[in-house]
Amino acid sequence: MSGGADSMALLHILVRAGYDCTVAHCNFHLRGEESDGDAVFVEQTAASLHLPFFRMDFDTSEYAVRHGISVEMAARELRYRWFEELRQTLRAQAIAVAHHRDDSIETLLLNLIRGTGIRGLCGIRPKNGYVIRPLLNQSHREIREWLSQQDLIFRTDSSNFSDKYMRNAIRLHLLPLMETLNPSVRDAIVRTAEHLSGVESLYENSIEKERARIMPDGECIDIQKLMRSPSPQTVLYELIRPFGFTRPVSASVFASIHGDKSGKIFFAPNSDYRIVKDRTSLLVVPRQTKDECEYTVDMNDSLTYPIRLTTKQTEVVPGFGIGRSRSMATFDMDKLSFPLILRRWREGDSFIPFGMRGRKKLSDYFSDRKFSLVQKERTWLLCCAEDIIWVVGERIDNRYRVNKSTRFALIVRFFRP
Repeated sequence: MSGGADSMALLHILVRAGYDCTVAHCNFHLRGEESDGDAVFVEQTAASLHLPFFRMDFDTSEYAVRHGISVEMAARELRYRWFEELRQTLRAQAIAVAHHRDDSIETLLLNLIRGTGIRGLCGIRPKNGYVIRPLLNQSHREIREWLSQQDLIFRTDSSNFSDKYMRNAIRLHLLPLMETLNPSVRDAIVRTAEHLSGVESLYENSIEKERARIMPDGECIDIQKLMRSPSPQTVLYELIRPFGFTRPVSASVFASIHGDKSGKIFFAPNSDYRIVKDRTSLLVVPRQTKDECEYTVDMNDSLTYPIRLTTKQTEVVPGFGIGRSRSMATFDMDKLSFPLILRRWREGDSFIPFGMRGRKKLSDYFSDRKFSLVQKERTWLLCCAEDIIWVVGERIDNRYRVNKSTRFALIVRFFRP
């Protein structure tokens, strides 16, 4: 909490209501001696109320530069991160902050100016996770009047009178101008925010229904189903927003649906996800980290990482049958040398597919099978020395098949996740 009017009112109200409180103060070191004075004032107030006090000092300006964000955003990130760490340490039930009705109005206008979706026009939420805002229905004027009636002192932040920050410019200039057009404009904005909050609930419910219809596995967006939505571009953004994709990236993805070839990749600027465009779908998957590792596989072995694979040697006797599942492969033991190697595919790889005599490039095999880029990346190869003996889950190499002269066979099973 700060030493301002709103924080002081919140603290005294909670204490008088009988809540067990702990005071937490952030010194952002943005106002020199004034910031230090606030810290001392809050600590003294906590002591006078016999409350535990915690203080954290931040180099806010340095953090803002290092992360390429505004000082306001830096202070917000630092503040709430520390509050949550402290809450967990103290096992507190909630983090009470002193936002009031005017803060919510300013937030709505700030988001409107910057450009936002419906969420940003609902104002500040009274509860967000463990963060609660008990004063959200009270105006700043009402809070100051209560403090005056109770003869309680507080400190004034001099930066509140500077229009250096956009929020202050809204408070000092925009809202007074709007009140000349409508003296009750603050009440009107609050009503609008309440209405939009209800609309947002309906909107979120509709989006979740679309998510279940279009992206049931949480990874693959069916393009045909997407385009049957009432507003495909809006739905697309809402489907990929949780993965860190921004509106500009979403617009580029949507523009590519009917124009670009398969295989185009879009990266989320705010996460480690990417979107890979396929012929009939958009695949939302983690960014590929090239797995150059090779894993050894012996006879009568069981591998659980990186995939689940089992091997079993068996004698070929009359009536021996070969399974036809793509998740199982059977090889002539006499043609194998151990250990076998499990690896990812590489450019230039080739094999002789079962039933064929000629060598085929794996890239051509993938094309024939209409593999997406993601399917190629996820493909594993089981190799004997330099030969690919099985495109795992697909086909074995014809040279290693079981024939009439086979005495012993190796059965390999692949367990799909």
